[in-house]
Amino acid sequence: MKKKILVVDDELTICLLLENFLSKEYEVVFMQDSLKAKDWLGSHLPDLIICDIQMPEVNGFELLSWIRKGGFTRRTPVIMLSAKAESKERIKSYQLGAQDYLTKPFNPEELGELVKKNLFPIHYAIEW
Repeated sequence: MKKKILVVDDELTICLLLENFLSKEYEVVFMQDSLKAKDWLGSHLPDLIICDIQMPEVNGFELLSWIRKGGFTRRTPVIMLSAKAESKERIKSYQLGAQDYLTKPFNPEELGELVKKNLFPIHYAIEW
């Protein structure tokens, strides 16, 4: 059974790009709205969440805070995406509980390694 990844980004092109890169190895579900993602997470548990920061209504930081306070999702690994390379965005992501931070445009190979690192942390380390 494939691991499930939830992608939350208001840009359809980013969602489709991530789906294209990841769908060969993983089941990818994407939401273009944080509020819909919250509803979906109420009845689904992905193995990993990839979330944009800049989104209308509820931004990625607010969604991440909600994920960390939630019951089933509180231990789900989260990779934050942002067009901003500023360290304050990265630091805030880590303070709120994100495992990783990736700037857009991203390198697909780096994305793949971050996904593996978060989905298979023990096995990933053993392969060194």
